[in-house]
Amino acid sequence: MASLHIKKGDLVQVISGKDRGTTGRVLKVDPIKGLVTVEGINRVKKHTKAAQSEKGAAVGGILTVEAPLDASNLMVVDPSDNKPTRVRRRRDKIEKKRSDGTTYVSTRLVRVSARSGKEL
Repeated sequence: MASLHIKKGDLVQVISGKDRGTTGRVLKVDPIKGLVTVEGINRVKKHTKAAQSEKGAAVGGILTVEAPLDASNLMVVDPSDNKPTRVRRRRDKIEKKRSDGTTYVSTRLVRVSARSGKEL
């Protein structure tokens, strides 16, 4: 399966669904299922059975929690203009140092905004 274009901590915008147009930070990513949990988006009521915690306080009732969204319904927000953008990958050349002190040129993969070309 291909890797997702969204990583934990990214600022994303919902492009379809009931929360369309809202933005939030990514809390959790499940690359196997293609699901992403976003802070403050797709909040649902979860009913939990009343029980006692270790300190004796009653725990349970109706909780409001974030449910996961499909990654295809989200786009990463470009940090330069706060608009949704596609994500591209670019190879940057970097200079690395060996343990004996010599250096060599290597490459690293960087996620880049397709809108502005800046690193994400």
